[in-house]
Amino acid sequence: MTQLIRDLGQVARQQWFRELGDQSLLINDVAVRIRAGILLIIPLYMACTLASNVFGSHPEVTANYLKDTSEPDFDGRITYHVEALRRVYDYSVQTWVLLYALFEMLAGMWRTTSRLSPTIYIASFLARGQRSVWKPLIPKRFAWTIGASLIAVCLVFFNPDTFAAWVNGVAQSELLPTTYNYMPRWIPMALVWVCLGFMWMESVLGFCAGCQVHALLVWMGIIKHECEACNNLTWD
Repeated sequence: MTQLIRDLGQVARQQWFRELGDQSLLINDVAVRIRAGILLIIPLYMACTLASNVFGSHPEVTANYLKDTSEPDFDGRITYHVEALRRVYDYSVQTWVLLYALFEMLAGMWRTTSRLSPTIYIASFLARGQRSVWKPLIPKRFAWTIGASLIAVCLVFFNPDTFAAWVNGVAQSELLPTTYNYMPRWIPMALVWVCLGFMWMESVLGFCAGCQVHALLVWMGIIKHECEACNNLTWD
């Protein structure tokens, strides 16, 4: 019990950082992988939601009204007047889930905001009995920026009218429609699977795709920020 209290105190003070006073922060990659596994449930949930939207939202003909017009079309097919229903989706829950995921992506980027992330505390506590693997925060910050961008696109898909009203208000012009969803459904569907794949590789394989992109950009000279291991690309 005493050891447990000591571990909780250590996690509360240090979280997943090696030393809070370091100029270039290092974080425990074991805890990062555990956190990615915890957050993996969010893209899984969003993938199920989008699959239901793309493949499940079809008109359903009711038995209340179905009338044969007895009028064939040019192909010799009989036309009908029907009453059909189509499911209307309410994405309030999905919006709040995505907002929380966006908060988690942003909270992990800095020393102060990381104090607000529940998953960082949980992951750091679960990683306490394993040998720490210290890696620089900067590439992870770049990877989480990519994740935040993917989440932002999905938020626009689930709230097209809100985003359109904001854009139109800023531009003082009707740049985006507010009566229908102008974003094709395949865009968030593809992005959520990309996000799911990246987080799975991070949590299961220990491969951070965003970190590798950051390292490549540093090697190419596009990003001028030097960091440990950024110039030594390892794709295994």
